Amino acid sequence: MYDVAVIGAGSWGTTLANLVAEGGHDVSLWVREKEVCEQIKREGVNQTFLPGIRLSERLRPSNDLAEVLEGKDLVLMVVPSHVFRDVLVKMQPFVSPRAIILSATKGVENDSLMLMSQVVQDVLDNFPQDQFGCLAGPSFAKEVSRHYPTAITIACSNVETAKRLQKYFYRDYFRVYVSEDVIGVQLGGALKNVIAIAAGACDGLGFGHNARAALITRGLAEIRRLGVAMGANPLTFAGLAGMGDLVLTCTGDLSRNRTVGLEIGKGKNIDEITTSMTMVAEGVKTARSAYALGRRQGVDMPITEQVYEILYKGKSPKVAVRDLMTRALKSELDH
Repeated sequence: MYDVAVIGAGSWGTTLANLVAEGGHDVSLWVREKEVCEQIKREGVNQTFLPGIRLSERLRPSNDLAEVLEGKDLVLMVVPSHVFRDVLVKMQPFVSPRAIILSATKGVENDSLMLMSQVVQDVLDNFPQDQFGCLAGPSFAKEVSRHYPTAITIACSNVETAKRLQKYFYRDYFRVYVSEDVIGVQLGGALKNVIAIAAGACDGLGFGHNARAALITRGLAEIRRLGVAMGANPLTFAGLAGMGDLVLTCTGDLSRNRTVGLEIGKGKNIDEITTSMTMVAEGVKTARSAYALGRRQGVDMPITEQVYEILYKGKSPKVAVRDLMTRALKSELDH
């Protein structure tokens, strides 16, 4: 049993908080926006980020981080990667030294190129690695909130902690697997969003199923290359946090990152697209981090490079596809 704080009341944060509350646990949910917090208290629904889903009475929303974190021994982080550090700094005085921090954030910090596990250690003064875990896998919030069958992975360097969390989050519609590959699970969850933008652009250009399948497959290859260079288990990328999440995000109509790509393929610019979105498409910022991370590690990531060029250098998607297709011929398998 854990006393739980969930930090972040977007669609995924609200869904995970409600999943835990429906399991019979009291959950404190930190909500950044005052109007959203009041709405949840008043109506029992987060109409802004998770409309139409009745929330458990065991879920207690608050704008006060100190109140939410008081006495909590499990802290679930579900804020966008670009604000993860800032929120964690504000949390620092209130986080219990015995707390487990479980990250459901999918991204790489832009300036430092740190994974969320590294940001936690950096901000919380060498926070114990075995008290950090991450959660990833193919899981649209809207479907989980409606109790559609879903499977995810929780990774922690301490496998016993991962197993305790596995039982805690398991429901008959929410199957949880465990892993010790904290680096691989984080990278898979973050980088698939970049490839999803490419897949969406491919669909927006009208290039068909062959092209999309090729992008997904070769995208997985470059995610795996970077993961192995950073010490991840290559088999992780054949699992839920790798192939599973990648396929979902590249093909699902609920994917925000695929939607960004679709609009790019149809000729819209990125500023126009992101301004019109209520929720964050993590792949837009992660494209810059992933591009820099690949270059720092000396890893060939051609699809990521082209997404970066489209988003940040104004490159035409059609030219990007041409450049990908006319690269030097290679063996399919890495050695």
